[in-house]
Amino acid sequence: MQYVLVGSGVAAVAAAETIRRLDARGRIYIIGEEKDGYYSRPGLAYYLTGEIPERMLFPMRPEDFRRMDIHLVHDRVEGIDPQAQRVRMTRRGWLPYDRLLLAVGAEAVRPDLPGVELEGVVYLDNLDRTRALLRLARRAKEAVVIGGGITALELAEGLRARGLKVHYLLRGDRYWRRVLDEVESRIVEQRLQHMGIRIHYRTEIEEILGKKGRVVGVRTKDGRVLRCQMVGIAVGIAPRIALAREAGIATDRGILVNEYMETSVPHIYAAGDVAQVFDPRVGRHVLDSLWPLARRQGIAAGYNMAGKRVPYRRGTPLNVTRLAHITTSIMGMVGQREADPDAGIVRGDSEVWRALPDAILAQKSEDINSIRLMVGERHLLGAVLMGDQTLSRALYTLIDQRADIRPIREALLKPQAPIADILADFWETWQRQHRPTSPAQEVSQ
Repeated sequence: MQYVLVGSGVAAVAAAETIRRLDARGRIYIIGEEKDGYYSRPGLAYYLTGEIPERMLFPMRPEDFRRMDIHLVHDRVEGIDPQAQRVRMTRRGWLPYDRLLLAVGAEAVRPDLPGVELEGVVYLDNLDRTRALLRLARRAKEAVVIGGGITALELAEGLRARGLKVHYLLRGDRYWRRVLDEVESRIVEQRLQHMGIRIHYRTEIEEILGKKGRVVGVRTKDGRVLRCQMVGIAVGIAPRIALAREAGIATDRGILVNEYMETSVPHIYAAGDVAQVFDPRVGRHVLDSLWPLARRQGIAAGYNMAGKRVPYRRGTPLNVTRLAHITTSIMGMVGQREADPDAGIVRGDSEVWRALPDAILAQKSEDINSIRLMVGERHLLGAVLMGDQTLSRALYTLIDQRADIRPIREALLKPQAPIADILADFWETWQRQHRPTSPAQEVSQ
C-alpha cells in the first residue's frame, strides 16, 4: 500500500503514526509546502511573546520520521487525478496513491482593504510569517491590530510584549461577542487595558496607509489617522478547499467528510482544519480549528486508511487557552444571540461554540474568575471557565458524558448560588458512579 498525506500539520502526522502502527510495510509520504515541516502552530503565540524559543515549537525531529520509515517531501500538491489515483506535485511531478489524506489546513483571511499588500501587514498564520513579523517588530514602535477571537489577542499581546504601543480596533462594542458574554468580554478588555493595549470600540479601518511600500498608519472610517508601522490582521481563517474542489470532491465551507473521515471520492480522506465533520449534537457539518480535535481526526483517518473501520469520536469541542493572560476553558455550546462583526471562525475555535443551546444561564464572577454554565433540562450543554481552572476537567467530563444533572439543577439556578461548590460536590459523587473519559482520549478501537 502507498499512503500519500498532503499537509504537514498535526492531523497528517497523527494519521501517519497511526498507519505505521497498523501497517509496518506500507509506504507513507507526507507532502508539505512549509519548509519547516511539522511544528506546534498553537505554540506560535508563545514564540511571539518570547516565552519559548523557536526550537521548542518542534515536537518531533527528522530522525523520528526516519525511524518510522515515513518520507517527508517538501513540495506543493497542485492537482489530484482521482481516476488514476495520483497527485501532481510542483517539482516532483506525479505520485501514485492507494489512499490519500487531505490535511491541508486553513489560511488566514486577507481582508479587502486598500494597502493590505504593504510591508508591515502581518498575520500569525505560520512559522515563516511569524519570523517575518518578529523581524518587523524589532524596528517598529506602534501597531494596530484588527479582528476577534484568540488570534487577534495573541497578536496584540505578542506585539505589546515586544515593546510596541498597540491599538486594538473592534468593529463592535465588545470582544468576541459570539462566544463570550458581556461579563467575560469585559474581564478580557480590562486586562488588555491594564497591559497598556488601547482598545478602540466601533472602529473600522478605511485604508492602510503606506510610504515607499511600507505601513505608516491607518485611516479609520470616522476619519481618524493612527500612526503605526505594523498592522496585525486576524479576521478569521478559511479552509483550503481549492485542491479538493478542483478534483470533484464535495465541499461546503470545508471538505465534507463522514464519520470515517472519508470524502465523497473513494480512497480520499480529509482531516484537520480543512475537514467539515457532521456533528449530531447540532445537526449539521461543522468546522473546528482545534489542535486536539485535528489530532483525533488524523488518528481516525489513519485507522480507516489502513483498513481498520473506526468512526471518529468527536466529543465536546474544548480549548484551554489564554485570553489576556487569563487561562480560559471553552467547551460545548456557549453561543450568544449577537452577531460578531470582528471575526469568523479563527484558530483555536469551533463552530459548535456558536450554537445557541436551549438552556438557562447559571453564572458566577469575581475579579478575573468567572464560571458560566449553559444548563439544559437534564444535562450541562456548555461552559466557559475563566481564571481558576479547578473544575475544568470535571465540567468537560460532565458535559461530554451527558451527565444527568437533575439532582443539582435547581440549586445551580438559584440566585447567587455557590456554583463551584455545588459542582465540586456533584463531581465527587458522579466519579464514584462512572468511569470518566479524558478530553485527550484517542479514537476508541
